[in-house]
Amino acid sequence: MQRDADEASSLNMAFFRSVTLSDLTPAISGDGVLLRPAQMSDCSAWIRLREESREFLTPWEPTWPADDLTRASFRRRIRRYAEDQRSDVAYAFFIFRKSDNVLVGGLTLANIRRGCAQAGSLGYWMGAAYARQGHMTAAVNALLPFAFDTLKLHRVEAACIPANAGSIRLLEKTGFTREGFARQYLCIDGIWQDHLLYAKLEGDR
Repeated sequence: MQRDADEASSLNMAFFRSVTLSDLTPAISGDGVLLRPAQMSDCSAWIRLREESREFLTPWEPTWPADDLTRASFRRRIRRYAEDQRSDVAYAFFIFRKSDNVLVGGLTLANIRRGCAQAGSLGYWMGAAYARQGHMTAAVNALLPFAFDTLKLHRVEAACIPANAGSIRLLEKTGFTREGFARQYLCIDGIWQDHLLYAKLEGDR
């Protein structure tokens, strides 16, 4: 009986195992975009794009640290991305336009929960100069097969401020279903703000 229980436990562990780095595709190709993990060589382009997009982005993001747009901060960011990936808690990608390899934005699968949940949360940002050109729609559509097929997630969640019409359009266009409303869900731009809750299931594809 104990042997049977041990074998069953091993099977369950295999099913719910964390994905290792060797399992991961180094880059994800989408419709006109390429997603890949950030590198230190991206630092200057990232700082420039974020600075140029500050006014556009800050109403929808947590308050930026005072030193956010520095090389030292970017190095810490890269280190955290790598640690999160090794721990199977988050997977961060930069988005590049295929035609000229220009950095246009980023997206992350974060808060990965294994076991009986098999879920993660989608976050994203787009540079002001590249918004409303279809790049984020293409990026999300490219990321979802990675989430479901490679990471073996059952559910990808997302949340957005009700006033963010662009984010609502993006989520609905990429097949997310609105599931609810959460009061003061996240602290955005220094204020606890209400959010609409969305999700897409593996079976929704």
